[in-house]
Amino acid sequence: MSSSSTAVILVDHGSRRDESNQQLLKVVEAYRQHSDWQIVEPAHMELAEPSIAMAFARCVKQGAKLVVVFPYFLAPGRHWDQDIPALAAEAAQACGGVEFLVTAPLGLHELMLQVIDQRIAEEL
Repeated sequence: MSSSSTAVILVDHGSRRDESNQQLLKVVEAYRQHSDWQIVEPAHMELAEPSIAMAFARCVKQGAKLVVVFPYFLAPGRHWDQDIPALAAEAAQACGGVEFLVTAPLGLHELMLQVIDQRIAEEL
């Protein structure tokens, strides 16, 4: 699939706190600038909008044939391996059966260790 027909949705849990939800928008904008993907949308699993269904619809409207859902979560768990895939499948079906996949969450990655070091250094 080309970058023009593949969309990326960055999905977090969602929060009742607006500043938490705004953080995802900042991450999405930074990722848009960083990546070559032409379609990058935010979504919240629950508690806030845009929902996963709304993000899927936005992606399809922009021409997506494949939607890659990236859980912006630190660790695997029920949301990553059950809730988000179920919500994505429902959204894909509502959008005419567009193809989708759900990636692993951030998890343990060597770059995360560098982030931890940087955050500690900032406070010291």
